[in-house]
Amino acid sequence: MTVQTGIVMLNLGGPNNLDEVGPFLLRLFADREIIQLPAQRWLGPLIARRRTPKVQENYRAIGGSSPLLHWTTLQAEGMVRWLDQRSPATAPHRAYVAFRYASPFSADALRQMQADGVRRAVAFTQYPQFSCATTGSSLNELWRAVRQSGLEDAFTWSVLDRWPTHPGFIEAMAQSVEYALQQIPAAEREQTLLLFSAHALPLKLINRGDPYPHEIAASMHAVVQRLGTRNPFLLCYQSDVGPVRWLGPSIEQAIPRIAAQGQRSVVVVPIAFTSDHIETLGEIDLEYAELAHKVGIRHFVRAPALNDAPTFQQALAQIVCDHLQREEPYSTQYRLRCPGCTNPQCRSIVNPVAAKVAPSVGL
Repeated sequence: MTVQTGIVMLNLGGPNNLDEVGPFLLRLFADREIIQLPAQRWLGPLIARRRTPKVQENYRAIGGSSPLLHWTTLQAEGMVRWLDQRSPATAPHRAYVAFRYASPFSADALRQMQADGVRRAVAFTQYPQFSCATTGSSLNELWRAVRQSGLEDAFTWSVLDRWPTHPGFIEAMAQSVEYALQQIPAAEREQTLLLFSAHALPLKLINRGDPYPHEIAASMHAVVQRLGTRNPFLLCYQSDVGPVRWLGPSIEQAIPRIAAQGQRSVVVVPIAFTSDHIETLGEIDLEYAELAHKVGIRHFVRAPALNDAPTFQQALAQIVCDHLQREEPYSTQYRLRCPGCTNPQCRSIVNPVAAKVAPSVGL
């Protein structure tokens, strides 16, 4: 059966076994679109090699591999089932995973799309909030793979580049937080701190004009509004690595300070992570939970990642369905480059679908 619409699920990816940790880190620290280091050709591989044993131990602690491909595949399957029902005019649909630093790569997805006879393609970021380091880097790599494969005319493309406040995403996140709050004793529930956490970015990207911080904040406030609770809430960042300055405050620094202020119950909300991976299973569940208990926080609970939650699968389907109905190649924000951008490839698109022309109105 020929696939009419292909949806490319873009994400960072993760090592599928311990032997892949080294190559994964080498690709990460070689990518100047996410980390810019002095003498990067030399320093990047050096940092990657030095970090490999420690990162391998971190992955060993969560089972020896990243579960990101597993969850992305389940999310994609659920999304397609709902999407075929909601948008029969563009069906049948099929999802293709394209990771940035681990297999399957963009080139793998493109080859399968060509074999399936896809003509209409949607590049769908799995980062709800846009950043040049995440969505931007993944899209740039996708367009490079398209050109290197000689497939510039094979598909007509549109881009789903962000969805930080989409009602379906916010509803799924709110349900996750509500579940976590129920794990806190009732007497302490209303005083529980909602500690929203997102992956940190190098400050150099933020100062260049990256929209990530305000899109993260928009997601956080939308979830808090949907919850309708009176719980205090705070936004922190995690996972900073390498000899560069990173966006803060870091969750690792915040935990002892909030404990010193008398906070004894915390629900961590991974607002930028829609699937379990090393940042949720390793950093939050193991490292930060241990730190929290050491400094006197009695209840430290993580809101579950969305993973294969039906509410989230339906949200993904609705995001794509709405996008296809609009018949637009990208959002109004996509072509707006950061004020300090120096990368000529940023915010490009290969063979974009023709935008829907609004009907003229007679006077």
